[in-house]
Amino acid sequence: MVSGRAPRPAPDGSQLPGKPLIVGRSAALLQICALAERVAEGDAKVLITGESGVGKDLIAQLIHFRSRRAAQPFIAVNCAGVPETLLESQLFGHVKGAFTDAFRDKIGVLQQAHHGTIFLDEVTEMSLHMQAVFLRFLENGEIQPVGSDTMRTQVDVRVIAATNKDLAAAVAAGQFREDLMYRLDVVQIRVPPLRERVEDIRALVEHQLSKAGGASR
Repeated sequence: MVSGRAPRPAPDGSQLPGKPLIVGRSAALLQICALAERVAEGDAKVLITGESGVGKDLIAQLIHFRSRRAAQPFIAVNCAGVPETLLESQLFGHVKGAFTDAFRDKIGVLQQAHHGTIFLDEVTEMSLHMQAVFLRFLENGEIQPVGSDTMRTQVDVRVIAATNKDLAAAVAAGQFREDLMYRLDVVQIRVPPLRERVEDIRALVEHQLSKAGGASR
């Protein structure tokens, strides 16, 4: 469906994707892009749903790069790829001595994304504790680094989340907070799998062949 362009440096030195290239001609894909561009005009939180591999992260990039925040950082965090003990520190930062190996103060990605966008992929993998911590941030925009009793910073960050699970079912099973679901699910964009967008197959094949041809020159 989509392919990313060359990455650019993030504030913390990691790599962020460039403006996404949308590949496809199906009515479903065009509707998704149109909705993403309309959503980009405001600051509403967005929940992107769909199976793994459908390009949820790149739809998030499209929203960011069509928004007034386009010149500011876009930082993605894979909630499934970070242990619970480190996720809070990664998001909110920590102060020196907060835990073993915390040899210096560290700024979290929420602060690094000030005036930009934070993309939380696989948000349903957050523990209930982290869900409570993140909900508090959504309510007041304040960041309190791990290990700090007093130091707080308020940031302006747009939040886009994604999941490949049924969020309502996760709430019913007690695995996800209902109040957090309502906070995140202001606008929902479902990205259908390729089997539901067969019209896009030809465009994707042509795109990949074009890339392969260019690389062989």
